[in-house]
Amino acid sequence: MTRTLILLRHGRTAWNDTGRAQGHADVPLDEFGRAQADAAAAYFADVPLGVVWTSDLARARETAEIVAAGRPVKADARFREYDVGERQGLTVPEVAERWPELGSDWELGNPPAGIPGSETYDDVAARIVPACREVLESLQSGETGLVVTHGACSKVAVAGLLGWPQDVISTLRGLDNCHFAILEERVRDGRIRLAGYGVPPISRS
Repeated sequence: MTRTLILLRHGRTAWNDTGRAQGHADVPLDEFGRAQADAAAAYFADVPLGVVWTSDLARARETAEIVAAGRPVKADARFREYDVGERQGLTVPEVAERWPELGSDWELGNPPAGIPGSETYDDVAARIVPACREVLESLQSGETGLVVTHGACSKVAVAGLLGWPQDVISTLRGLDNCHFAILEERVRDGRIRLAGYGVPPISRS
């Protein structure tokens, strides 16, 4: 028997639409993002979820409340996106102009290191991986837990739960808004496998 963890990226914001780094900025969903969350709510309507966990940032909380459709929602700051420090609010060209020495890590979906105030991979892994494990441990065999989180940190969670080395992260594409990853844990020995990645909330009917 298995228990299942779903990591759902929040719906779109105006900053997503214009390519601005959000980090810990409390940016709400835009109209299209709320429509994405509605589609995700329809998808998960018949999935037997208990509590829906979420990052405490507005874009994730809004998504979680829509998807939960009246089910309890529990916010936890450990599911937050990377703190991007001084990159917050900037586009990729603006980052490249301000810090040309950093190279182009962001082109592979990796937050560039070396920007003042930004979290590292290890910083994010140290909070999000234990939080995901706690969600899994709260489930009974056959149950599903849903966490609404963010794009870059969800890759860290997947890699950490699967025991992948950090350098594998760059081979994993970030989740699109309101797409999700599915991880299954075998109850008898705790082994976890990736059962789906980049899954869209398309109706199963």
